[in-house]
Amino acid sequence: MKANYQNDGLLIVVSGPSGVGKGTVCAALREKKTDLTYSVSATTRQPREGEEHGVNYFFETETSFKKMIQNEELIEWAQYVGNYYGTPRRFVEDTLRSGKDVLLEIDVQGAQQVKQRFSNGIFIFLLPPSIDDLRERIVGRGSETEASIHNRLGAATDEFKHVQYYDYVVINDRVEAACERIDAIITAEHCKKDRIVMMNG
Repeated sequence: MKANYQNDGLLIVVSGPSGVGKGTVCAALREKKTDLTYSVSATTRQPREGEEHGVNYFFETETSFKKMIQNEELIEWAQYVGNYYGTPRRFVEDTLRSGKDVLLEIDVQGAQQVKQRFSNGIFIFLLPPSIDDLRERIVGRGSETEASIHNRLGAATDEFKHVQYYDYVVINDRVEAACERIDAIITAEHCKKDRIVMMNG
């Protein structure tokens, strides 16, 4: 008898409310796990300071983004606080087939769409320690208006209700600790019995 792990990679979806620290945690995770492939999302929002096209996001016009939707080039997309966000399909599918794990950092709406298309995905909800902590993080960006802060906190309250649809919940009290928890989840998922291939010989 021989045993081996499945050849296909895992799709790891990390989502949570705006300002919870998804980007910071995912960046730390990618430094820790250099074999993890990050899927760059497309968006119509304006770049923040230091963000680069093709690295942090594919920054698209609304017209070009809508064309991507029409051509079914996205595995998920959503409109969030006035902007569009989406995940390019071909990159994700090709990377998984090559045996590499793919990390998706997306909002709750997008995660729901991905779950319909990739039922074997690993869905992780990132929670702030408290709503006050979340507000401090959003204000700390220095890039949000008071109206935008209010909208994002309102959206976060609604998003908390979706926790029940996720496989795991990780509280982002410290970036390093949250990163370690997600790393442990990925390792455990690779070792699930239905991902082990058993062969005679």
